[in-house]
Amino acid sequence: MTESSPLRSRLRTAALVGVGAVVLASCAQDAPQDTWDPAGSEAQRIHDLQWPIFMIAGIVGLIVMAVVAICVVKFKDRGQPIPEQSHGKAWLEYMFIALPAVLLAGIAVPTVATIIELNDTDDADCVINVTGQQWWWEYDYPIAGDGSICGYMPTGETGTIVTSGQMVIPTDAKVVIRGTSRDVIHSFWVPRLNGKRDMVPGGVHTWNFNANEPGIYAGQCAEFCGLSHANMRMEIVALDAADFQSWIDNQLEPYQPPEEGTLAAEGEAEFVAQCARCHQVDGLTDADGNLVVAHPEDQVYSGAAPNLTNLMTRNTFAGATWDLLVEDCRDEVWDAPADEFGPLYLEGVTDECLNETQLKQWLRNAPAMKPMYTDAELLEPTDGLVRGMPYLALSEDQIDKLVAYLLERK
Repeated sequence: MTESSPLRSRLRTAALVGVGAVVLASCAQDAPQDTWDPAGSEAQRIHDLQWPIFMIAGIVGLIVMAVVAICVVKFKDRGQPIPEQSHGKAWLEYMFIALPAVLLAGIAVPTVATIIELNDTDDADCVINVTGQQWWWEYDYPIAGDGSICGYMPTGETGTIVTSGQMVIPTDAKVVIRGTSRDVIHSFWVPRLNGKRDMVPGGVHTWNFNANEPGIYAGQCAEFCGLSHANMRMEIVALDAADFQSWIDNQLEPYQPPEEGTLAAEGEAEFVAQCARCHQVDGLTDADGNLVVAHPEDQVYSGAAPNLTNLMTRNTFAGATWDLLVEDCRDEVWDAPADEFGPLYLEGVTDECLNETQLKQWLRNAPAMKPMYTDAELLEPTDGLVRGMPYLALSEDQIDKLVAYLLERK
């Protein structure tokens, strides 16, 4: 056995392990952000474009690797004469110029056409304002001139819907988002519905998508935006026409205060005292009957905080990073067939399904779960405003009351 045999053996083993890892990774079943599983027309356009491009790139890569392998083996220095040189053969040089040019042109033409199609925001059925900030997304549903929201007329109260974490849209509707940012550049990306679109401070950037079937489509910020970038996620919830109408009507229902003498009623008072400076709950009034209006611009450095109206109609919180549903209930909603998904989602978070553990952890010490600032940033001037969700030093009794109150927000 030659001295190089152990090296070759190790290289073969490493190659086999690498190939095995790639094969196993491709077999993963739980891939909610799978770019190869389109669920809307825009994502399908990207899918139809990337397949032939990857095929071309794969074939070219195999040819190049084969040629390199042949050259390495055939022309290995064994003391033989220098092979005949190809320099000066014009036909060969022209071929190596023309062939890549043809390939690149063949890729460029459909790519440019697809980009133009993806940026076409005409004839929108639903317009939603999206604002990114460190580290969550805000969704604001504007009211059209005829009083409708996303083409649906509320059957009861009318008003603006502002939510966070989960954006709810109707299926088979062309949805156009108008996005911006309050602080740094963020990137809106829900792979199964469309590609990425940066949200830049001071500008409004449009992007469109649609969902073919009811369900939840996961995404995340795709532009590094600071300390908790990995904790800035989003989910788009698609509902059929009847369920979307129910969702709108539910979001606009008048505020219902908790029953007097209950733990939730005590939690309402705690919310007004501890949380309402930053977080808005539409229709909430204080002990004197005055509307409680949040003023986060006077409290937090970002000048904004998630609207918690109907919080328990969503099933995530804190930038869609943590679940309001326990695992079994979450799986039941996520894995529901399209024709059963709507009612399950609209049921909201029930007493039995509330993920009380994570919600209480958040209320105990939010910065421990989602880093808001570094030690160095504590020294920067913030005009007396806090960065992100502060540590409130709540007692367990206060936390129990707040959880009871929030559980009724649906």
